Amino acid sequence: QRPRARTAPAPNLHCASAACERGASRGGRLPALKSAGVGGLRSADSSRTLSEAARRSDPSPRALGSVAMENQVLTPHVYWAQRHRELYLRVELSDVQNPAISITENVLHFKAQGHGAKGDNVYEFHLEFLELVKPEPVYKLTQRQVNITVQKKVTQWWERLTKQEKRPLFLAPDFDRWLDESDAEMELRAKEEERLNKLRIESQGSPETLTSLKKGYLFMYNLVQFLGFSWIFVNMTVRFFILGKESFYDTFHTLADMMYFCQMLSAVEMINAAIGVTKSPVMPSLIQLCGRNFILFIIFGTMEEMQNKAVVFFVFYSWSAIEIFRYPFYMLSCFDMDWKVLTWLRYTVWIPLYPLGCLAEAVSVIQSIPVFNETGRFSFTLPYPVKIKVRFSFFLQIYLILLFLGLYINFRHLYKQRRRRYGQKKKKVH
Repeated sequence: QRPRARTAPAPNLHCASAACERGASRGGRLPALKSAGVGGLRSADSSRTLSEAARRSDPSPRALGSVAMENQVLTPHVYWAQRHRELYLRVELSDVQNPAISITENVLHFKAQGHGAKGDNVYEFHLEFLELVKPEPVYKLTQRQVNITVQKKVTQWWERLTKQEKRPLFLAPDFDRWLDESDAEMELRAKEEERLNKLRIESQGSPETLTSLKKGYLFMYNLVQFLGFSWIFVNMTVRFFILGKESFYDTFHTLADMMYFCQMLSAVEMINAAIGVTKSPVMPSLIQLCGRNFILFIIFGTMEEMQNKAVVFFVFYSWSAIEIFRYPFYMLSCFDMDWKVLTWLRYTVWIPLYPLGCLAEAVSVIQSIPVFNETGRFSFTLPYPVKIKVRFSFFLQIYLILLFLGLYINFRHLYKQRRRRYGQKKKKVH
């Protein structure tokens, strides 16, 4: 008998699978967990990236709205009005800072930081005008708004503001300044008349300028007269204290030139009253001018015999004593100044000096009558058949009567002035 051949035992599939499971559970658990963890992280990152990309590319209304809010341009409310020559824009922004306002290619560009309908933000707008404008806008900032003025290149009325026919939503008429075309024409005509009147006033001189010139002219005139008569008065006073009575007889030769100058210049005073530069009446000024010049030029100036008489001293002294108070008073009056002491002297000192001066003039006329009779100066004979010789002394006698009549008129005028100034107010009867 042949021995049986050994055969290898069939593999136990159940045991092999169990062993494999045990080996996997013992030695292969950590590598498996590691590979699983890395793969999980990678899958999480890739899912997050994909979700972000999907969100960015998501065309849903919520995503589009957030992007639009970030890129939205804020426009303020703008109100406008026009005239034939100008455009007025009122931008409703308060507390404006750093405004950028310009006109390029007939388009107004506005951008500024301020507080508007959307809060404190940067607002901007652009307007293309219907017709050509000047590229130099003028603006004024206030606490509540921005006022912009634009000059038109051609004086005309526009049918609308912008070149596009459809009005922008942020633009509206400014009814506070709005005018129809006919009303704007009337306003333009009124402004033109005002401009012409202003040019006419400037060419003729404004009332303030004329008043200043008149005050300056009167001040200079009174100053010159005051200096002239003051020089005469001081000179005569000093000479009298030094020379005594001897100064009486050469007064004319010493002071005649200055007295000639002052008395001829006093003709300006009568002209001022005649043309309305001063409010003084003409008649008192005319009487004083004619009376003094008659004594100075006719009685003293033409007769050398009268120039050496003592009466010349008293005539000149009385004239200058009155004027050294009158002219300074007029100087201060040009500037509405009132010095009480000077005012009292101006309205009081004439009371004794005017009659004394008139008396001295009358004495000089009486003393000159025999001189004119002896010399026959200014005497004449009437033609044939009358042939009567008329002596100049006859006119001197008439002048004496007129002299005291003029004294009465001037004295009455000065008395009224003083009573208006210092007159007692009537007491009310209760």
